[in-house]
Parts: sequence; C-alpha cells; structure tokens
Amino acid sequence: MGLLRTKIDEYLASTFFRAGYAGVEITKTPLGTRIIIYADRPALLIGKRGETIRKLQTIFEKHFGIDNPQITIMGVENPELSARVMASRLAVALEKGFHFRRAAYITLRRIMAAGALGAEVIISGKLTSERAKFEKLRAGKIYRSGDQINYLVDRAVSNVLLIPGIYGIEVIIVKPGRPVDHIGVLEKQVQQEQPQESGVHAPEAQGPGVESSGEGVSDEPRSQ
Repeated sequence: MGLLRTKIDEYLASTFFRAGYAGVEITKTPLGTRIIIYADRPALLIGKRGETIRKLQTIFEKHFGIDNPQITIMGVENPELSARVMASRLAVALEKGFHFRRAAYITLRRIMAAGALGAEVIISGKLTSERAKFEKLRAGKIYRSGDQINYLVDRAVSNVLLIPGIYGIEVIIVKPGRPVDHIGVLEKQVQQEQPQESGVHAPEAQGPGVESSGEGVSDEPRSQ
C-alpha cells in the first residue's frame, strides 16, 4: 500500500498541481478502496457533472490495479499552511507573469499571516540572467533537524516551465504548535519552581521579520 500510495500521489501532484493538490489518503474497506483527495480548488478535480472523477476511477482501476475505487474530493482546511498548496500557487503566479521576487514575498506574507511559526520560499533558475541563480526568502524560525521536523515542518517542491527555462520552487512551512524543545524547557522550569510562589513566565515572542538572502547567496538560518 505504501508504494501504491506514492505512485498515486506523484500522479495526482503532476496532473492537478494547478488545482492546488495537497495530498491523498487511501484506505481499504470491505466494499473497495476509499480514496480521499485534498485540493485547494476541489471543483477542478470534480469536473463538470463529475466527469473528472469518473476518469480518475477508470485510471485507478486500469493503471493502478485498484478494485472499486471510491473517490472523495475534499478542500484544504488551512491552504496557507500547506506547503504543497502554496508551492502550487506560486508556480501558477509565475506562469501568469508575476515577477518572481514579488510572487515569493506575497507567498511568504500569506503563510505567516495564517499563523505559521516560520516559512521559507526558494525560487531557483535563470532569474535575471543566463546564469542559474536562486532567491531565498525567510521569516520566523525554521527547523532543519530534530523531532520538530516530523510534525511541525511541511515541505514541498514544484517546478514550472517558463520562457527562460525551468524554475524550481521549494516551500517550507513551520506550522503552529508547541515545539518539543520548548516543552522540555517549560517542564524543567515548572519542576524547579514548584517550591516557589511565582509561576512560570514564558518569554515574549518577537514578531517574525522577513529575511532575504539575495540571489546566489545561501545563508543558514540564524538561531532565535
């Protein structure tokens, strides 16, 4: 099931990236196989009078060997916190002719406005000349390692073909939540301060600022 899900996920991501494809869930039931597809624009996957869904059912049966696929199309609850959705939106914006830096800034601001703890947007390709470069924008805190990346960090890559060539897109989102390292610090503080009358006072978080590394410069995120 794991390999099958990966193949279906890759197919849906390449076919429906303009619809803001965000992911798929596959569950076997006594009556068949239940497939839930999440997208930013679910109407594009449903199609006129369900035409696209019927085509998907045929593809799943013939090409992926799924018996009696039962397809459900769902919208994304918080699309601005989905790395796949935002990478797709950025790719579509570049296709429409938006300047890469402006499109990246808009994407980053929308992610942070949705409540993300941090975000990073990278666009690579022939941005301003014949030589391949990249633009990196970052705001808030980005985790590169540790347990946090397993449940807080969402990452997606995409690409778009333009006249200068192929542009690569990478979006990293640190979703809202309490990081593991912060939990450990607070629990330790509580244990140490139990005999005292004063409670635990967490430091105030500073507002996230937007950082730009510029073209061709790869800066590692500074610890905050």
